[in-house]
Amino acid sequence: MPELPEVHALAIDLESRLKGRVVQRLDVLAFYALKTFDPPVTALAGQVVQRVDRHGKFLDLLIGGLHLTIHLSLAGWIRWRDKAPAGMPSRKSPIAARLVLEGGTGLDITEAGTHKGLALHIVRNPSEVPGIAQLGPDALEIDEAGFAEILQAAGRAQLKGVLRKQSIIAGIGNAYSDEILHAAKMSPFRPANMGAEDTARLYAAMRQTLQEAIARAEGQPASELKKEKKTALRVHGRFGEPCPECGETIKQVVYSGSSFQYCPACQNEGKTFSDRGIDRLL
Repeated sequence: MPELPEVHALAIDLESRLKGRVVQRLDVLAFYALKTFDPPVTALAGQVVQRVDRHGKFLDLLIGGLHLTIHLSLAGWIRWRDKAPAGMPSRKSPIAARLVLEGGTGLDITEAGTHKGLALHIVRNPSEVPGIAQLGPDALEIDEAGFAEILQAAGRAQLKGVLRKQSIIAGIGNAYSDEILHAAKMSPFRPANMGAEDTARLYAAMRQTLQEAIARAEGQPASELKKEKKTALRVHGRFGEPCPECGETIKQVVYSGSSFQYCPACQNEGKTFSDRGIDRLL
């Protein structure tokens, strides 16, 4: 799933391509993806793209006076199209929606796989989108004092869950929460409420991890962002590989159709967490 750094880079890349361009039409090919009906998709026709913003992990295209918001979920992505489309795609195509600009260029909004979580909203104000209205403070905009208040309020809630819950802190998902916790040398299961010194260490790890990822992603075309993210991750998705810090084998925990990776030596005093997936095999 694209997280704050990738969505940030996507917004910059798309604004450079779209700003000042006139929208010819929006074709919605996967009707499950469109979550609103008023204003209608036809209201975008003839309107000029003003800017592209980010709200947490949501993209926000301001087109005329309307906002087209896009949440890419687990398997959504955006492809820039240099040429006019040659007819409508087949039913088996991963293209869920197509933004066509005057001249035929534009965006193909795709979703692969069977999990269908891609969401498009056409609204007059981004706050009309439930997911945006419920967002907590942005991970890169909150200061250390505000971050400390969030952790204190979360009490004994598990740290990884707090970091990735969008209504608490916006922008961090499964991958970067793994990376932040590894950088801070903290257990994913540690209670969120902690002392001032540890809070400062976690806050610094969060900012550094996200800022370094943004620096790598900025300037990359959308087609390269997934690859760049995957190759730069240090522990997430690295199950069975050596930890880049200490050389210990990276472990994982599988839960509820998802998983996270961690280093036992760096993050849990050398101890391995029980993993239901592996335990069942044993």
